[in-house]
Amino acid sequence: SVLVEQRHLEENDETRQVLRRYENTDIPIYTADFDVLAKLTGFKLTRGMLCVMRRRPLQNYLELCAGKSRIAILENVMNPTNVGAIFRSAAALHMEAVLLTPGCSDPLYRRASRVSMGTVFQVPWTYIPKGDWAENSMETLKKLGFLTAAMALSDRSVSIADPALSQEEKLAIILGTEGDGLAASTIAACDYTVKIPMSHGVDSLNVAAASAVAFWQLGMGNRK
Repeated sequence: SVLVEQRHLEENDETRQVLRRYENTDIPIYTADFDVLAKLTGFKLTRGMLCVMRRRPLQNYLELCAGKSRIAILENVMNPTNVGAIFRSAAALHMEAVLLTPGCSDPLYRRASRVSMGTVFQVPWTYIPKGDWAENSMETLKKLGFLTAAMALSDRSVSIADPALSQEEKLAIILGTEGDGLAASTIAACDYTVKIPMSHGVDSLNVAAASAVAFWQLGMGNRK
């Protein structure tokens, strides 16, 4: 569907020229006044039609993992800024795919795609079906040969610098939601619990910052 400001349907407007392609299709076109759009978006600023795209059907996560050695899994990461930043790090630092639980923000949400610098269109990703996370998915990943590494602080955490981690043939790096981190059941089901050593009394990093450290240390680029 399309939502544009009413004035963009004037005959000489570029948006109107784009919308002509959809006049005889089943794609609905909605219009609203500027004030209505400002209330919907929270900003008194609109830029007409930014883009038109068709969403491809999401790939099954088992198919997406086939042939991969390093993947990232996001558990209920709700902030679209963090999702976008994680995707940018995943693209730059050797992650071959990203899986998201149903509680995550949509990577194609405007802010997520912008913060990602477009890498949400480059890194393969999909959602894990609702109800399949975490116990069922963990077992499935293990059957595919993946060992799972939960990024979390606990008594059983090993340092991210542990050489055994980077040498694993297939590794899934799991990051949790802002604030609460990963669910206890997720941590318990993982093969490794991994921490980034801190100084100056800091207990943890923002999930996006932590992802960059984890992907650099554990990604394909650091395997010998």
